[in-house]
Amino acid sequence: MVAVDLGSRITKAVHLQRRGDRFALCGFALLDAPIFEKNLSAEMLAEHLKAVTQLLETKTKLVSLTIGVNDALVRHVEMPPMPAEEMRSILKLNSRVYLQQDLPNHVFDCDTAAFRLPDKKDGAKNGGTGAKQKILIAGSKKQLVDDFLAGTKAAGLTPDYLVPGVIAPVNAFEVAQPEVFAKETVALVDIGFKSSSISILREGELALNRVVSIGGDRLTTGLSESMSISYAEAEGIKVGMAHEVESTLDALLVPLGRELRASIDFFEHQHDRPVGRVYLSGGSARSEFVLQTLQRELAVECKLWNPAAHLQLALSPKQAAEIEQVAPQLTAAVGAALTAL
Repeated sequence: MVAVDLGSRITKAVHLQRRGDRFALCGFALLDAPIFEKNLSAEMLAEHLKAVTQLLETKTKLVSLTIGVNDALVRHVEMPPMPAEEMRSILKLNSRVYLQQDLPNHVFDCDTAAFRLPDKKDGAKNGGTGAKQKILIAGSKKQLVDDFLAGTKAAGLTPDYLVPGVIAPVNAFEVAQPEVFAKETVALVDIGFKSSSISILREGELALNRVVSIGGDRLTTGLSESMSISYAEAEGIKVGMAHEVESTLDALLVPLGRELRASIDFFEHQHDRPVGRVYLSGGSARSEFVLQTLQRELAVECKLWNPAAHLQLALSPKQAAEIEQVAPQLTAAVGAALTAL
């Protein structure tokens, strides 16, 4: 399975194989994302996917794509017990009832894996009617989905899954940290280029997710402007962290820390349960200073995590030497591949 995380600046891709009850990482690629003004056309996507598969040097045709955190809606809703197909139709025809907003020309899917029909005892307690279940739903614009499917097919590939960017890191974390995933309450923070996402997991359940419009680009641009240096130089300093820019970067990180802390506070107030640890991913998370600053702002232990930690590595010697450094950027791509496998 090839999985492609279409970032705003860098596209990340992985090639995973199932080997018995394990998964093997056979290759990865990072390349500049296509530049476009409004929407990524199917034609441009096709050319980009061809370049991705050439870099991966794989004959695999199955591909899983992520939908950006700002392009996919992910929510919990309560709905009466019914088949998944009926849920999708109801959300499509009357999204306002369940999502509090009209979403014309959208397509929806729902996770009914945890869906449980009430047993007889529950039914008696509720008078046998009116029972509802919490369902995780995802939606995106139909045009975007159609373009993704058309572009993938035009590249000679077979589209298998479209995975919301918020969900992909959760799936990767379940495999990389199975004990923590199943038993603890933690937050996953993925620092993207334009936005960052936070997902709070409670004993294996996605309890809260939110997208914050602050990402690595704002940090790099802020450093570039304050130091009068190029964007590329600022990017290198951000990750390598020269001490003389710590005060500048600290000021840029505070707004992100406050937004993330507000999400944690909301969860803890609603569920009366503390978040024990925050796991960080994304390119900017590789900076030790970024990690330590966010830990101070969030008042919770923060750790960088490796989405390839529980994968067998079937990489070339060159990529094997690079994987530890680039792994935090591959989180969504690995999660999208695991979703399909």
